[in-house]
Order: sequence, then C-alpha cells, then structure tokens
Amino acid sequence: MLYNLNSYFRIRKPHKFIAFLHFHTCVCGNSGQFNGQEVSYYFLENPLACIGLVAYYSSFLSRTSFASSRGQPAGKGEIDETDDGYGRFRQMGSWDNGDQQDSSFDKFDEAKEFEDDDDDKEVGEDGDGDDDDDDDFMVLNSFNRNGEQREGIGRVELDEDELRHPLVREICRLIELRSAWNPKLEGELRHLLRSLKPRQVCAVLRSQADERVALKLFYWADRQWRYRHDPIVYYTMLEVLSKTKLCQGARRVLRLMARRGIVRRPEAFGYVMVSYGRAGKLRNAMQVLTLMQRAGVDPDLSICNTAINVLVKGNKLEKALRFLARMQLVEITPNVVTYNSLIKGYCDLHRIDDAIELIAEMPLKGCYPDKVSYYTVMGFLCKEKRVKEVRELMDKMVKDSKLIPDQVTYNILIHVLSKHGHGDEALKFLREAEERGFRVDKVGYSAIVHSFCKAGRIDIAKELVNEMFRKGCFPDVVTYTAVLNGFCLEGKVDKAKEMLKQMYKNGCKPNTVSYTALLHGLCRSGKSSEAREMMNVSEEEWWTPNAITYGVVMHGLRREGKLSEACDIVREMIRKSFFPTPVEINLLIQSLCREGKMDEAKKFMQECLNKGCAVNVVNFTTLIHGYCQKDDLEAALSLLDDMYLNNKHPDVVTYTTLIDALGKKGRIEEATEFTMKMLKNGLDPTPVTYRTVIHRYCQTGRVEDLLKLLEKMLSRHSCRTVYNQVIEKLCSFGNLEEADKLLGKVLRTASRIDAKTCHILMESYLSKGIPLSAYKVACRMFNRNLIPELKLCEKVSKKLMLEGKCEEADRLMIRFVERGHISPQCQEHLGT
Repeated sequence: MLYNLNSYFRIRKPHKFIAFLHFHTCVCGNSGQFNGQEVSYYFLENPLACIGLVAYYSSFLSRTSFASSRGQPAGKGEIDETDDGYGRFRQMGSWDNGDQQDSSFDKFDEAKEFEDDDDDKEVGEDGDGDDDDDDDFMVLNSFNRNGEQREGIGRVELDEDELRHPLVREICRLIELRSAWNPKLEGELRHLLRSLKPRQVCAVLRSQADERVALKLFYWADRQWRYRHDPIVYYTMLEVLSKTKLCQGARRVLRLMARRGIVRRPEAFGYVMVSYGRAGKLRNAMQVLTLMQRAGVDPDLSICNTAINVLVKGNKLEKALRFLARMQLVEITPNVVTYNSLIKGYCDLHRIDDAIELIAEMPLKGCYPDKVSYYTVMGFLCKEKRVKEVRELMDKMVKDSKLIPDQVTYNILIHVLSKHGHGDEALKFLREAEERGFRVDKVGYSAIVHSFCKAGRIDIAKELVNEMFRKGCFPDVVTYTAVLNGFCLEGKVDKAKEMLKQMYKNGCKPNTVSYTALLHGLCRSGKSSEAREMMNVSEEEWWTPNAITYGVVMHGLRREGKLSEACDIVREMIRKSFFPTPVEINLLIQSLCREGKMDEAKKFMQECLNKGCAVNVVNFTTLIHGYCQKDDLEAALSLLDDMYLNNKHPDVVTYTTLIDALGKKGRIEEATEFTMKMLKNGLDPTPVTYRTVIHRYCQTGRVEDLLKLLEKMLSRHSCRTVYNQVIEKLCSFGNLEEADKLLGKVLRTASRIDAKTCHILMESYLSKGIPLSAYKVACRMFNRNLIPELKLCEKVSKKLMLEGKCEEADRLMIRFVERGHISPQCQEHLGT
C-alpha cells in the first residue's frame, strides 16, 4: 500500500491532501504512470470512503481559513491558501450543486450567531451604568501619533440607477415573499446573488424597510458557497445598523469583518458606537474605543467626533468635555464638527449662554464657527422665546465670524420662529430677506401663515396669501389648508367653506387634510350630521377619508349624543381597514354606558374584538363599571370571564370596580375573595382601592375582617393614612367605639393628618353628647405632643361644665396654658 490511513495526520498542508484524495477517488483500483513509474493504486477498496476525509478537511479549512485574517502570517498550526491545487479544487464546483444545496430559507430568518473573539470577551454587554467612563478615554493615550493613516472606504453613495436596477428590484421582490418561501425561490435568490455587483448588494440592503431583514439577508448571503461580501458591503451594513438600536447585530458584523480579513477603519467602529448610543448603552458605546485599541486601529478625529456626539445625545455633556480634553492631550485637534456637538449639548441642557460663550472661544482655539454653530443656538433661543437675542446673535455672526446671512439662513430663521409661534418676528426676517434680494418661496410663506392661523390672526394670514399672489408665489394646498383650519378654529365655518371653493377656483385641489380640517370645524360647531354627509360624498369630490377623518366625525357625533351613528362610523372605518384606537373605542363605550345602553355597548365592543381592533383591559373595565352602575352584577362578573377568554387580564381598576359593587350589595365574602385574588396576581392596591374597601367594610360593620384584610394589603403596598381613613369612616357611620380602639394606631406618628382625625372623633363624640370621651381624646393628643384645636376644646370644656365635670374642664384648659397657647387671665375668664 502506497499510503496508509494514519499518514494524513503527518501532512502539514491538509488542503494538498484534499486535492490528492479527490484525485485518487476518481482512479482508485486502476494503474497508471506516477512520476514516470508504473504504479497500481490500492488506496482504498471503496473510493467513496475518501469522501468522508475530504469533507473533514473541507470543514477544517472553513473553520481555520480566517486565521491569517487576524494579521498573523501563515505558519505553524495555520493554513496557507495560496496553493493552486486547492484553489482549483474549490473552483471545480463538485459540491456547488446550485439549487440543491442544503440550506432552506428558514436559515434566512435565523441570523447566524458568531461567537465572541478572544479580544472581545472582556468588553461586557452590561448596558449603560453610572460608572465613570474615563477609563475608556485612556485608550487615546496609546494613540500612535506617527502612524500612517490608511485610506478609508467612507460612505458608499448609490445612484438612482443602482437602486432601480432590475436585479436589485427582483431580489427585493423575492425577499418580500419570504413568508411563502420554498427551495425554488431560494435557488433563484442564490443565483441572482452571484450576479450582483458589490454596489448593487449595498442597494439591496438599503432598500429594506426593516433593518432586521437586511441583517438576516447579509448573514444568509455570507453563508453561500462561492460568494464573499465585498468590503463596501460590510461598511454599508454597519451604516444601515447605525440608524437603529440593533447594536448586537452591528457588533457581530464588526467581528465578522475581522474573521474575513476585512480592514476595519475607524468609521466601522464609529457605526457600532452610534448604534450602541441609540440603544442607550453609553458605557458599551465608549468601550468600542477599547475594541479599536485591541484591533490595532488608531483613533482619528472622526471616531472622536462620533464619541462626543454619542455622549451629548446621551445627556453626558461633562463626559464629552473631558473626552475633548483627552483628545487635545494626544494632539487630536478638534474641528468645527466637534464644537458644534458640544454647542448642541449645551443647548439641550438649556445652557444657551455657555453655548454662546463657546462660540466666542472657538477662534481663540484655532477653529472658527460656521453657520451651523449659530443656527443651533438660534433655534434654541426661539424655543425659549428669547427672540431679541436671535437678532443680536445674527449681528454677531456677521461682525465676528464674517458669515454673511444667505438664503438658507433666512429660511431657517423663518421656519424656526414660525414653528414656535413668533409670526411677527418671522415676518420681519422675511421682509429683510426680500430687501436683500432673496426670494422666499411658498414654503416659507406657508410657515408664517400657519403661525398666524394658530394664533387666531386670520386677517393677517389672508393678507399674506393675497401678497403671495401679487408676487407670483402661488400658494399651495398647505397654505390654503392652514388658513382654512384657522377659520375652523375660530368657528367661522362658512368662511372655511368659501376658502375651499377658492382653492378650486385657483386651481389648487384640496386634499384629505383640507377636508378633515373642515369636517373638524363642522363638528366643533355642532354640525356633525353635515360633516357625515360631506364624508359620504367624498368619492364624488375625489378625496379619500383617512383614519383621522373618521375619528373627527365619530367624536362629533358622540358629543352630540348620536351614538348609533357614531358606532356606524366606526364600523365603516373597520370595513375600510382603518382601525379605531382603544381610546376612541373607550370613549364610545363610555358614552353608551352613560345612557344605560349596556347591551349595545357590549355588542359594539364584541364587534371590535371580532374585527381585530386593539381592545384593551380599559375597554373591558369601562363596560364592567357600566354594568355595576346599573346594578347588573352578574353581567359584570360574566364580562370578567370574557376578559380571560380574550387573554385580557384585569388590572387593579377592574378589581376595585368589582370590589365596590360587591360591597355595595353586601357580598363582603366575595369582595374579600376578589381582593385576595388581586394581591395574589401581584397587583398593588391604589389609594382608591383602600378607600373603596374601607368604605364598604365600615358600612357593614365588619371592622375585624377589615383590619385583617388591610394588614395583607399593607404588606403589598403601604398607605400612610389607611387607619386615619378607617377612623373617619367609622365616625361617619356612628361606630365611635371601634374608632376609639384604632386611635392608638393613628397616634403613633402624631402628624397633622393624625390631629385632623382626632378632631373628627372629638366632634363625633360631642354630637353624640359624650364630652368626656372627647376630653379623653384631647388628653391623648397632649400626651403625644399634639395640640388639639383650641376652639374645639373650648366647646368640650363648656359641655363638661354643663355636666358638672368642672375639674376635667379646668384641667383641659390648663394644658393649653402650660404650653403657652393661652394666658392665665384668659383661663380665668373661661373659668368664670
């Protein structure tokens, strides 16, 4: 035998052995020439047995082929893939059987998980914390100032032609069919994938509405035979993920780049950092700098700007300032982008004066502010209604920074001022822009018109619209709709109708928003039926009502008490796939219950459930409360069972409603059972729950049962005034004996609330003609350093004297004298 089975363990280059095995499985059992000699091949009796060894080494190579990608030369224990033999073996495509590959589409939806690299294991995924992140800033100290910066890939700009390429559109179509996937469609997708250019792959990833689908497609494509992602695809995938909170996916793509030998530029780490920042994991975002250090990538200005921006967005301005100081220590000079991020951070914290001061200091640091620096501060000044300072800052921009206001400057100021309700100031800037030769378009005019309409200044808004016509700047549907809505807000519906006709006359077709504004005005004016008729003829007017339109008319009909028509509106909504919100459903149920139409309300809610509307526990609770108000407790309990059948679990409000209804009927045992069930389900009682339980138990005189139940409720959620409420409620029901027994629990804290409770008990004793008991309550208050009300004690003293208990009366008043609340002369006067 020429070779034995153990010889492959001594072969240092297994990929050559694979080529050898593949060759000999084809000629096993034959004889021929080998190196000029006649040789008979008896390697194995069954040539198919070699396939197992081939598969073994193929999988071995696939697991170790990325060792060299980690920056290490091929050497001991690693594979050198430069040999042409194995390369030709892979090109033969013996296992690349096209659509017959064993990878079902289910794997597309199961994103491949890559294990952590060794250099990543120390970086936790703990999320944001209160720990100081300055340790991560120390990475900048290892920055190689003299290192050569390699050219980066940057952002991949795609043309419209690439986004609309037939291959790109076809792949997007196949991806949309993934719910009905089959091997044939997967084969088509695999075939098309190999025909795509790298930029077209980027176009496919960016075309996905759901970034998670793009990530799954990225993983799926990476697992395909004879396909490898181009570096720009990795960067595009990271860019897509940076706009989401999918930080774990971005981290895995970054690890995969290392495994595939893709050069990882600081931009790649920046994308991961931004994704962590969006997810609120600021600590992990800053630890990306540590990953850069371990990967041997030197930080540059772009990654530093990204770090500062992430800290600013996370409201960590002080850490951003410390990071800036560390940058300067390692001679990374900040630019205007760095300072603009800090300016925005100051503004977000309402430290606008500090932001203005930073703008003034920038020239001293060798970096001059740009217009964005000023625009940021101007916007926040408008937001805080410091409009006068906007003009001062604009003058400073011209004088100090030599930045001449242009068309963009005026447009920004006009829009920001209009947005925050400063229409007059926005109009002044519009006049100034026109004086300087700038032409403000209809968008700027519309913003000012909308601001005046919101403020109820419709006449000025109409003058601006007429001015637009004179200047040849014809208003669009947005401008007209703003004026129309202003008329509706003032209740001038007739003028709003005239404005609608004027829109048609001037060749501007009203849209759904225009009609919705008019319908809202009609409903506010009590003309909901007219609004309903107008919506019925919407198809004739060539406009389509949307969910907001239906909601406006439904609320109008509901407010006018036309509940049947309002329910019909909701049914029509559902037929047209406009589902009402739980709030809208609840308002209608509440109105029906208020009129006692319980069966109609239940039928309406059941219809919403059957049609797939988002009916929640609040809707069920409203209906249960309606049945309880109607004293139909059995129907309310039946509806509770329906909640469980529809997987809607009752909340504390639901239980409180039923406890109150059961207590009202005297069914205290069932009320106790529901209370215990509420506690068992982990629901904390609210103050309303405590008041309900106390009222119903005191009403029936079940004080002992009440106290036992309150102890269990207090163990779940404490209530400071619970025993005060019990005493006051017992006093209202005349059960003074039980109230007096609980007085000790109240006087433990001796607060103002406790004093008020004691006064209520004293007044109850006086009304019952028992002044001695009221005197005892006052004495207990004095013993707890609580001073009872003087006027009330004077009444008690007079009652005691009338009953011949002068000693107790004098002793009570002496207590006030001892504490300096009345003089001895007043005491003698009271005694006489």
